[in-house]
Amino acid sequence: MSARAGIVVTGTEVLTGRIADRNGPWLADQLLELGVELAHITICGDRPADIEAQLRFLAGAGVDLIVTSGGLGPTADDLTVETVSRFCGRDLVLDAELEDRIAEILKPMMARYTGPGAPDFATVRAANRKQAMVPAGATILDPVGTAPGVVVAGTPTVVVLPGPPRELQPMWHKAIGTAAVQDAIAGRTRYEQQTVRMFGLPESGLADTLRHAQQTIADYNRLEITTCLRRGELEIVTRYEPDAATAYAQLIALLRQRHGGKVFSEDGSLIDDLVAGMLAGRWIATAESCTAGMLAARLADQPGASQYLAGGVVSYSNNAKSELLAVDAALIAEHGAVSEPVAEAMAAGALRRFGADTAVAITGIAGPGGGTPDKPVGTVCFCVALGDGTLLTRTTRLPGERADIRERSTTVAMHLLRRALSAE
Repeated sequence: MSARAGIVVTGTEVLTGRIADRNGPWLADQLLELGVELAHITICGDRPADIEAQLRFLAGAGVDLIVTSGGLGPTADDLTVETVSRFCGRDLVLDAELEDRIAEILKPMMARYTGPGAPDFATVRAANRKQAMVPAGATILDPVGTAPGVVVAGTPTVVVLPGPPRELQPMWHKAIGTAAVQDAIAGRTRYEQQTVRMFGLPESGLADTLRHAQQTIADYNRLEITTCLRRGELEIVTRYEPDAATAYAQLIALLRQRHGGKVFSEDGSLIDDLVAGMLAGRWIATAESCTAGMLAARLADQPGASQYLAGGVVSYSNNAKSELLAVDAALIAEHGAVSEPVAEAMAAGALRRFGADTAVAITGIAGPGGGTPDKPVGTVCFCVALGDGTLLTRTTRLPGERADIRERSTTVAMHLLRRALSAE
């Protein structure tokens, strides 16, 4: 059996749902990529007895590695290190060098606070001394924020990481390079992991194909396949040992044969990555109604977006469509704001307003009100317009609540944009 691990996510704010757990899923994916089997993810509040109970539960399940997140700050409810130290049978000791390192991190932060009432540095240093208390003999992971992480070797080995993802993620990569973690996961199985992304295929269609694959591919049972519907796209993640590569190649061939037009990525690339590459050398503008800038924001998420994103117009009202994009009011009156003619006029207006050679327009009914028998909630019209006069216009009805419809609209728009640029 492969090396096994468990994850303990601490924090009352996570347990109660005030903050969504981003660390558990991220760490799970990292462990799977390493070939470490994940036994459990547990979430508990900031109570020493509950944290220790989770540690004992995972140790009792026979895991080789436990990873915790959260509870490393200077406040009274940050108790993870103290609890882990007790669980591992180690004394908690002050690391003077680590205390000095934390103090150096705090200095520029404290410089921002001046004037009457500004905290005294010596007081702040003393308050943060708690973060320099570590289990005796532990490997210290340098802080990314102010909180260090620790690795305590043993059976099981325990890795203690901070809660903020921006601190946890880089620290995890340091943790897996330590001798203690490498020893703990020495029995891991080596896997290949591949991701295929599809759009425009219902989950039932993929399920039928996978049933066919199970009957026709000899080593299908050696493929660990996970499917997920994300942002309106199907994501198929497959893990397999290297000597099962032939079975995976047969699966890919079957997906191409049955759903070739729906497969847009075989190397894990996101539609956002693909569109960003296709926009090189172009100048794009957006005109959005129901999505209110979400598409422009999604385009801008990509590094280097300033090289191709001209700007966008949020024309939520009919007046805004007419005044900002020069959409004829008579056109809106005749066809309605949610219609293909209006979407085309919005795209044309965005081309002109920004001097762009590519434009995308979205207008729709996100609900929960506003729908009619002819145009129910979820009806969304799209248009991609290119400077050479090419138009790609579509109307679709998207499922879900208001937030789902708005987010899925941006996904549809990205795929229409890719299709228009591919055809060109």
